[in-house]
Amino acid sequence: MSLKAKLEAVIYAAEEPVTLAQLAVIFADEVPQEPAEAPASEPEAGSEQNAVEGAGQETEAVSEGAAEAEPVAEAAAEEEAGEGDQKKAARQRDRRVRQALQVVLDELIADYANSERGMEVREIAGGYRMATKPEYHDAVRGFVKSLKPPMKLSLQALETLAVIAYKQPVTAPEVSEIRGVDSGGVLGSLVSRKLITTAGRKQVIGRPILYKTTKEFLLRFGLKDVNDLPSMEEFEKMAGELVEPEPPGEAQDAAAPSEEAVTEPAPEPVAVNEAEEIAVNESEPVAVNEAEAPPTSEA
Repeated sequence: MSLKAKLEAVIYAAEEPVTLAQLAVIFADEVPQEPAEAPASEPEAGSEQNAVEGAGQETEAVSEGAAEAEPVAEAAAEEEAGEGDQKKAARQRDRRVRQALQVVLDELIADYANSERGMEVREIAGGYRMATKPEYHDAVRGFVKSLKPPMKLSLQALETLAVIAYKQPVTAPEVSEIRGVDSGGVLGSLVSRKLITTAGRKQVIGRPILYKTTKEFLLRFGLKDVNDLPSMEEFEKMAGELVEPEPPGEAQDAAAPSEEAVTEPAPEPVAVNEAEEIAVNESEPVAVNEAEAPPTSEA
């Protein structure tokens, strides 16, 4: 089985995007090592003998204490040099493995891109993941909708998420100022869905909490990083597809009181009007007949 086929199987089976570092650990033994360097040529016997004789003449003047301490220092230096060489060799080995795997991954991505397949290998959130090609999204969306309803976000949540995505890191008062309404409750909903998270505090009076998007946000929207965010026109189009429609019953209930108030007249105060009519009918004859009656001329 080729290394490309193994990489394809691992990327397909993984639930999360597989990083290059994870692949390097798994397939370190699959990458062939570089040939070892040829050992240095041995010195000639005559020159080695001359060097030994010269060294013997020089060491005669060295004291016995210095001669005993010198091998210990040399051994410690050789041990430190050996550890440093091992770390360096390990780093070089890891770099070679990653480079070799990157070449195979690029070939795998090209194979999927140039063939008549409905799948592709995409780089998402710092790793590699299988995904459907954009031209087949309508078919996939129809199939997914037939299985179960997708996760929906309200228009308020999408507006808040868009502000955070394009302005991050941003505080809650700044989000509310941009939207024109209080966004505290929406922020809590987005945090609970793991689409945003806290990013420290802003160094101003009050030290409000800063918010930013998460890796889950990149996974949900299929983005490599925040630099791949769509334009505002594309985001509005995508937001229209994800907005959760209001239930028709709630809209009718909300509109019913206003219609009744307009169409139906207010009830007349019957009891009050009858009392007033009785009082008027009883008082008017007395006032007219007795007090305000014009005098009759008998003379």
